Amino acid sequence: MQHCLTRIAAVGLALLVGGTAFEAAAQTLRFSTVVIDAGHGGKDGGSVWNGLIEKKLCLDVAKRVEAGLKSRGLKTVMTRRTDAFVELTQRARLANRVPSAVFVSIHFNGSRKTIISGGEIYYRSTRGKTLATAISRSIKSRVIGGSRGIFYGSYKVLRETQMPAVLVECGYISNKREALRCADPAHRQKLADAIVSGLLAARAR
Repeated sequence: MQHCLTRIAAVGLALLVGGTAFEAAAQTLRFSTVVIDAGHGGKDGGSVWNGLIEKKLCLDVAKRVEAGLKSRGLKTVMTRRTDAFVELTQRARLANRVPSAVFVSIHFNGSRKTIISGGEIYYRSTRGKTLATAISRSIKSRVIGGSRGIFYGSYKVLRETQMPAVLVECGYISNKREALRCADPAHRQKLADAIVSGLLAARAR
């Protein structure tokens, strides 16, 4: 009886260890390229609050993310590099042509409830949730204002992309204090660094 109990315990331990390893593996993603989507652009300015225009902030952070990823040996594809209007479907189509990739759409938020502040990361798929979790943790630990958490979202760029995809709201420019931070290039660099670190944390080695 004791022998049987010992064997059962050993099997249980093996399953536990195996399960833990499986869960750890499931929490990482395999990709070599990041498609970086700077939100809005051209005739679509996005949110405009406290003297800030969302489309400009999005492109600035997107370029910083690109530089950070390239310096760490990852390939990147940008959906826009200039103040150009790009249809949402076109952004998704471009992304879907890129092999071994994840998709990160960069935005800044606005709300009539100007007390709200902090980043938000949206996902739609299970693999997107893995990416969102890693980026949210990174922003929370590295950036003043932090992250309000991850949320399920059915945005078009999340619905139509076929790879793990997230939409990162970097902060609420409708909040005066947060708008002041977002206007500072040093803060935008910290946001970009946090997004890069989150992507690397989610990537399978």
